[in-house]
Amino acid sequence: MASPFYLFEFEQNVRNTVGLYIHNIQPGDKTKGDFHFILKRIISMNQQILKQVVGIDVSQKELVVCFGRMTDALCPQLCSHASFANTPAGMQKLVSWAVKQKQADRPLRFVMEATGVYHESLAYFLSGQGHPLSIVLPNKISNYVRTLETRTVTDKTAAQAITLFGLERQLSDWQPPRPELRKLRQLTREREQLVATRTMVKNQLHAEKAGAMPSEETISRMKKHVVFLNQQITQIQQSITTLVRQQEELKTSLALCCSVPGVGQLTAAIVLAETNGFELIRNKKQLVSFAGLDVREKQSGTSVRGKPRISKKGNRFLRKAMHMPALGAIRSDERLKGVFSRLVAKHGIKMKAVVAVQRKVLELIYTVYKTQRPYDHQYHKKLESSTTTTL
Repeated sequence: MASPFYLFEFEQNVRNTVGLYIHNIQPGDKTKGDFHFILKRIISMNQQILKQVVGIDVSQKELVVCFGRMTDALCPQLCSHASFANTPAGMQKLVSWAVKQKQADRPLRFVMEATGVYHESLAYFLSGQGHPLSIVLPNKISNYVRTLETRTVTDKTAAQAITLFGLERQLSDWQPPRPELRKLRQLTREREQLVATRTMVKNQLHAEKAGAMPSEETISRMKKHVVFLNQQITQIQQSITTLVRQQEELKTSLALCCSVPGVGQLTAAIVLAETNGFELIRNKKQLVSFAGLDVREKQSGTSVRGKPRISKKGNRFLRKAMHMPALGAIRSDERLKGVFSRLVAKHGIKMKAVVAVQRKVLELIYTVYKTQRPYDHQYHKKLESSTTTTL
């Protein structure tokens, strides 16, 4: 039951607001429907605002935004919309517009989805000014949109969906990567692109040589292209080495990660760069999901029995970097080799077992980094012996 003081205060607000409105009515004014609007306004004035969110749909040239509130009635409200240019001047106008919309005594959070590279400038701009910011994976927003009654897909409805998602969910603050990790990510991704290009050119060179009448000029150009790509890859590897040597903390972290079986400097660099030094990773389960190595299974009743598969809805650079280290770990570490052999004996699918080892290696890197202790090959044997002694 509502407090009598609250009801008395509400009645006084109604009397004062309606009295002021009637006092200001001029002869000839149309008043039909106005009292209903006033009553809604008074009711909204007596509700406490819990959250305020600005949802942003980012494109290459435009920022479509929606401002919303969540009241103590747990009913989200979409209040206003606007659009701004995806430029520094447009970003400043967006912040000024959002500040005017919000109530001063309630925090304001900006929410956007990760759209390639177009959202990065705005993310660094908002973070630099100290505004709370959350960046959500696109698949989360798209899955959330399916739960709404919206059937029209436009930039405006996308901004509305992002705003509602931010109002209903408890989101973490986005933290910009450290400068050295950001540079490391740029270098590792550039190397990955060059390696993919080199593979493509080598395949074209092989096809040209195997043809009925190969062109010597084409073969010569392709060989020069391969040599050029090799030089570029070597330069990037040298840049990575130089960067690691200049950062003592980064050098120590990479050395710890490299103690895990099968993990080299390049793999460790990719893992730390793509996870921002595990900044927002709280546990191993979240890390596996971030990499897209989490298992997705679909079963319903007796008719639907889907095969378990990894979701692949995560960071593809991180997932790809785990393949070769897993193969190396199977050859060099007895425990991981045992995991691989046991899984192959269970279902007979070697690639499925390799993926499981990839997940294990990634979890070991996370554990080693968080505990700041190198990988101990004899850890499980020591644990078993201590357990036996205790019994």
